[in-house]
Amino acid sequence: MKSEPVDLLVIGGGVNGTGIARDAAGRGLSVLLAERGDLAGATSSAATKLIHGGLRYLEHYEFRLVREALGEREVLMKMAPHIIWPLRFVLPHHPGLRPAWMIRIGLFLYDHLAGRQTLPGSVGVSLDKTDPRGTPLKDEFKRGFEYSDCWVDDSRLVVLNAMDARRMGAQVFTRTAVTAAKREGDLWHVTLTDQYTGASRDVTARGIVNAGGPWVRETLTGAFSQTPKNGVRLIKGSHIVTRKLFDGDHCYIFQNADNRIIFAIPYERDFTLIGTTDIQLDKLDGPPQISPEETDYLLSAASEYFRQPVTREQIVWAYAGVRPLYDDGDSDPSAITRDYVLDLDPGKPMLLSIYGGKLTTYRRLSEHAMQKIAPFYPQLGPSWSGGRPLPGGDLNAASFAEFVAGLQRDYPALDAAWLTRLAHRHGSAMRTILGDAKSMADLGESFGGGLYAREVDYLMRHEWAREADDVLWRRTKCGLWATAAERERLAQWMAQHKPNMEQP
Repeated sequence: MKSEPVDLLVIGGGVNGTGIARDAAGRGLSVLLAERGDLAGATSSAATKLIHGGLRYLEHYEFRLVREALGEREVLMKMAPHIIWPLRFVLPHHPGLRPAWMIRIGLFLYDHLAGRQTLPGSVGVSLDKTDPRGTPLKDEFKRGFEYSDCWVDDSRLVVLNAMDARRMGAQVFTRTAVTAAKREGDLWHVTLTDQYTGASRDVTARGIVNAGGPWVRETLTGAFSQTPKNGVRLIKGSHIVTRKLFDGDHCYIFQNADNRIIFAIPYERDFTLIGTTDIQLDKLDGPPQISPEETDYLLSAASEYFRQPVTREQIVWAYAGVRPLYDDGDSDPSAITRDYVLDLDPGKPMLLSIYGGKLTTYRRLSEHAMQKIAPFYPQLGPSWSGGRPLPGGDLNAASFAEFVAGLQRDYPALDAAWLTRLAHRHGSAMRTILGDAKSMADLGESFGGGLYAREVDYLMRHEWAREADDVLWRRTKCGLWATAAERERLAQWMAQHKPNMEQP
């Protein structure tokens, strides 16, 4: 580790922390990011996997946030076309809930609040039972609406931002907690503690960004011994993943009688993702888990629309995350603002704390964070982050499909469906992973779900993967298919093949 002071120390390896590290490194600052667990180990891997404007936020008059998010959809699609792509969402009209005219107005605003360039606009649709969009639904849902948003692999979005930050000189340390921080003169003196060995080391920094997510306040009260002036509302959102419920690549957005909505989204080709809930927590007591009541809620909400009831027996996986929303005083968890607040400590050296935020707006949040800290860094370069692809996003092809077709020509003996799945994870980095492989056997040991040793080695060397869950549930979703024995074998293999991590 470098002994001289870094310009900026970023606490937190979620989407906001890695986005800020990437932006700052690209503007010429020396950056160190410390994450006490794995990258995207909490909130940023527990989303509904959408890059979206937030249609329902219009009801709460969040026009600035929706406009910013809608504008970011097109920017992010260009930055990472392998992990972000368009989806069409079908909204069946429920006669007993929001009237059709209200939905039309909302979709008109959704289409026109920001400069939509490539995504198609909203239309009314007939949910005829011969149409794939209407076939899975109950007979009473005869019409509806269809509009555009985007899919994202949330965990990979975080990892790619960290990789790009490192590519521009940032130091990224996972399983490393900030356990103490104090101001001395013009510098922060910070203690970093390895979460495996317990070993501590001291670094200095000219400024700190606290992007601790749900632990942003605990970071201030703990390592900094400060009393936070802003509050955080901890809102748990849970999802279930079921066996595939419908054919087609469209998604559904369902209105509920409680004025909330849930999504049903095709997931990893064999499954359907259903979520989310909004449950307020008083505090964090260990990793969040879906409750039986939340499971019942999601099953009931989906079964209100699907012709075939969705049952517990169809669930193959469930996950929960905690959204650290800025406390705006609203008593309804669904109405609390999803906008972000950047709190600049008036003391010196600089300390900026991040409250709230969404996957979709992480890059704009990062730009606004740079604006906040600019007075402390006269050398800070101009805004740049939207014009450069994330790692793997430089496909050198007209489309993702064309890129995959090129891979299939170059690797004819490898399974075509598997190549497509891997390309969605790694984009142009595919060729680094595949190398001179002539057959599936050349990829090394199989750990189930299409996961092979050659990819695992890459994830360990280049993407900070250190434990089996890092690979199975964050860098990939192969855990959905892997057996218990395969998961155990992967953990053993990783313990036996620990590489030296890539660092700048």
